[in-house]
Amino acid sequence: MSVALSHAAYESCALCPRRCGARRLAGMPGRCGMSSELRVARSALHLWEEPPISGEAGSGAIFFSGCPLRCVFCQNHEISSEGFGLPVTAARLAEMMLELQGQGALNINLVTPTHFAPHVCEAVSMARGAGLTLPIVCNTSGYELAETVRALADVVDVWLTDFKYASGRLAGELSAAPDYPEVAAEALAVMVESLRAAGGRSCSAHGAMRRGIIVRHLVLPGDADDSCAVLERVWDIAGNDADLSVMNQYTPNEACRRAGGALSHSVSEEEYEIVLCRADDLGFERIWWQEGGTVSESFVPAFDATGVRGPELACPSRPQAL
Repeated sequence: MSVALSHAAYESCALCPRRCGARRLAGMPGRCGMSSELRVARSALHLWEEPPISGEAGSGAIFFSGCPLRCVFCQNHEISSEGFGLPVTAARLAEMMLELQGQGALNINLVTPTHFAPHVCEAVSMARGAGLTLPIVCNTSGYELAETVRALADVVDVWLTDFKYASGRLAGELSAAPDYPEVAAEALAVMVESLRAAGGRSCSAHGAMRRGIIVRHLVLPGDADDSCAVLERVWDIAGNDADLSVMNQYTPNEACRRAGGALSHSVSEEEYEIVLCRADDLGFERIWWQEGGTVSESFVPAFDATGVRGPELACPSRPQAL
């Protein structure tokens, strides 16, 4: 099946692996929590991505409302599940991209955008026509349909993708997506295919990524074995076509602290070292890691509609329950 990235795709939505069939054009929210009304929570320079993405100037990050996953440890719950954001048009989204370019951004970093893939394609086309020259980064949870990734390959230059789990049981418990490992593997394979077709990884003289793949993995407390299995799967699919980012920034949110168990505390130094050693053993040439004591809230910006408002827009709002 190929996904037609026109607004007709919202009629009976199958843009993500949930294939929920929601009539988003008629105002019905899908499993992502969104109708076909494009909503954005923040548009601003962001300094907390990997060095090839943020550099010293910052990445031009545009945070979209909604998310097809429901990770129990989510730090962005205000926008992923609570719907915070402003309604905008594709034309306004294109303007945001150009504004970020004017602020000196290294790239346009679209954060969790694929449930709005038709709007994204439309806006990138508009922005390119108006002078946008920056690479487009697709910053995704990894839970993507291969055909949606393939359809977006014409507009995406850099894939900044998670690979969260190797275990379907763990994915089911923590993200309500037991098919996550297989889905993420298929999506990553298409990303690698599209990168190779475009000529492979490319960076500027200063190290800013112009084309490439960075696979992120967040190490979770008590699950170092699954983390190692994730790295093995990524290596089998991508090898050194992908940079690897191994993160120790897990911090329990309020719900995880209340629930107790492994997710109520941070990752130990020993667990993180086990995973980093496995990455080395596998042969990854470009590994990004984090210093000890990282706290994930320090990487979460204020979702306050910064950079989103146009002259015609009102105050930030949440969609009405349907």
